[in-house]
Amino acid sequence: MSPQTFIFIGRSGCGKGTQAELLQKYLKEKDPDTGILYIETGANFREFMKGEKYSNSLAKKIYETGERQPDFLAVWMWSHVLIDKMKGTEHLFFDGITRSLPEAEMFTTAKEFYGREVTIVYLNVSREWSEARLTARGRSDDKSIDEIRKRLDWFDKDSYPAVEYFRVRKDYNLLDINGEQSVEEVQKEILSKLSW
Repeated sequence: MSPQTFIFIGRSGCGKGTQAELLQKYLKEKDPDTGILYIETGANFREFMKGEKYSNSLAKKIYETGERQPDFLAVWMWSHVLIDKMKGTEHLFFDGITRSLPEAEMFTTAKEFYGREVTIVYLNVSREWSEARLTARGRSDDKSIDEIRKRLDWFDKDSYPAVEYFRVRKDYNLLDINGEQSVEEVQKEILSKLSW
């Protein structure tokens, strides 16, 4: 099997991490000799904010005020991992990118540089479904209903244009997946649309 590249995108709480993990497990069984590089932007941001340099402190302030991190920093979160760790023979998984249209356009330059075919797994859930899920899970970054709604607003305003960008480009394969199913049904739909 040739190295695969996946971007998991969707509203907060849609199960991107869960589905990325399940697909990685499936690939490890199907193609045990190929490594996997998993890049989870949210975790990278949380780790970055623990640093003590000037940029770390500015990112932490943005997080504390509940604003969206700047695109250049989001791009750095995944681009430096590619530059430092990518061997070129592994499967790539991106969870939590792209957060805006400019970031999607920047990702395309990386895709072209590395010559990778990319599948976008868009876990399509309604805003109402996402809000209910985030409220119920009670994670530390789901501080209040206002914070949750602000993140959902960002998706509608900033991230959804990136989904549409990928949808219309012929050099991307976008899988529009019904994310409001059980975890097992979502995985089954992903595998079916991948024709695996």
